[in-house]
Amino acid sequence: MRVVITRPQPASERTAAALAARGHDVWEVPLMRIEPVEADLTGSWGAVVITSANAAGAIAGNPAFAALLKLPVFAVGRRSAEAAQQAGFADVVSAGGDVRDLVQLIAERHADAKAPLLYLAGEDRAADLVGELASHAIAAEMRVVYRAVTAPFPDELVAALEAGDVEAVLHFSRRSADNYVAGAHGAGITELALAVRHYCLSDQVAAPLRAASAKRIAIAPRPEETALIELLPLSPS
Repeated sequence: MRVVITRPQPASERTAAALAARGHDVWEVPLMRIEPVEADLTGSWGAVVITSANAAGAIAGNPAFAALLKLPVFAVGRRSAEAAQQAGFADVVSAGGDVRDLVQLIAERHADAKAPLLYLAGEDRAADLVGELASHAIAAEMRVVYRAVTAPFPDELVAALEAGDVEAVLHFSRRSADNYVAGAHGAGITELALAVRHYCLSDQVAAPLRAASAKRIAIAPRPEETALIELLPLSPS
């Protein structure tokens, strides 16, 4: 299959390699780029919480980074946990699911924390993690440490969709799906852009595509990259 990946780099490079290994023709077309945001991360924290692989790398230049590396990390999934480990955190545990799984994990393992948890977040968030933790009597404070900036819908993608050269598009976030729909609308090719197969990390990610009347949508059984990639049929060797 000719597959388009819309997620930001460098994550798109890893996904592209995994898809190529399954025999697909892959095209990286990031519709967002990730930028770090300066934040005051000083304080007495009980642990660090992350819901995105972007969070750990975004704080590498922060003055409090060395102190934070000594804390345990609660990550929403495997990729975010791996990103935390690559950034230098040693004590990392993954909830292996979504925000609800993450809250449950923290409630089970860290409910008696003497200091608030530090939630390293992006500007756009799909869930109220601090509020969810508060419902379990767990104190947490959020600091925005990165933002996703919209990238333009490239002319090359418009031409490929018009020519019927794209068979599938992978969507890893609601924001990127929104950008895809908006970019297609702005280019005047909404019908063509929605007609291809769309593989989405979750129902929430797929929402903008459904709202735009896309019909060929598949949802990963788990909100993980591996589960999403496995939805695509293996190409014959």
